Amino acid sequence: MEINLLAFGQIAEITGKSTWKMTGIKDTNILIKNLEEQFPALVKTNYSIAVNKKVIQENTAITDKDTIALLPPFSGG
Repeated sequence: MEINLLAFGQIAEITGKSTWKMTGIKDTNILIKNLEEQFPALVKTNYSIAVNKKVIQENTAITDKDTIALLPPFSGG
């Protein structure tokens, strides 16, 4: 199973890339754990996760070819 990741703003700066692929990720909790192991600076960074363009708030299953976006905090008024 392969998923596509997109990173924006400070998340892309931390990871050093804006797009990449990962395998073996079954849900967003596993994804977060894996990302924080690879990029320890993410532990102290606030960000949201969108699965197939839908921002999620809790653990969500990930299936083959899903697109996951790592979104920095939004600002504005």
